[in-house]
Amino acid sequence: MSYLRGCILVLILTSFASSAFSAVGCDLNDPDRDVSRLFPSSTGYKTRYLSLKTSGGGQLLARVEERLGDKFKGLYENIDVPYTLYDIFRGTETLGYIHGVNQKGDYGGIQVFLALDARGIIKAFYIQKLTSRAAKELRSKEFGAQFERLALRDFENYPPLSGKITEGTALSKIKASPRAGKDFLNVMRAVKKNLILMDEFVFSKKEK
Repeated sequence: MSYLRGCILVLILTSFASSAFSAVGCDLNDPDRDVSRLFPSSTGYKTRYLSLKTSGGGQLLARVEERLGDKFKGLYENIDVPYTLYDIFRGTETLGYIHGVNQKGDYGGIQVFLALDARGIIKAFYIQKLTSRAAKELRSKEFGAQFERLALRDFENYPPLSGKITEGTALSKIKASPRAGKDFLNVMRAVKKNLILMDEFVFSKKEK
């Protein structure tokens, strides 16, 4: 192999590696099945691909971080990360949305999906991927049901860095066993992040 050809190959591989590892998206494994399960009365859905970079750039990233109360970091959180949004329809009526985010967990990535109605209220909570000692509990119907009927307003004052929940609030009713450890906090952060992104991508635009 000539020196020039070798350099070109290195550049190609470097470029591929950069695009493959700089941003990690979050898609439903089986959208047809999951849409039907989460929205039984739906007649169809549309898939949109969004990112902070294309939706508002650095200014939007800074606003999301401020609202979250934490900085974005790592593979799962940077300005280039692609977000897949599923708009769910019944005829021409928008029933709601399904949107997922990746979150760094104690033992690997966590994929947290929310099914939201047209007002942004959680209809269903769904963990698609999770490696954890408490995976069975955190992926159970009983744990997921605790998030139903909550919305961004319930998470606005939740501090992801400390994970401290004020007693008497809606979030104080969400319980997990001590076995869940930090992954419970990781899931809570992912839910807040998901709701903020949906507000920026969808609901705040509806009000304009």
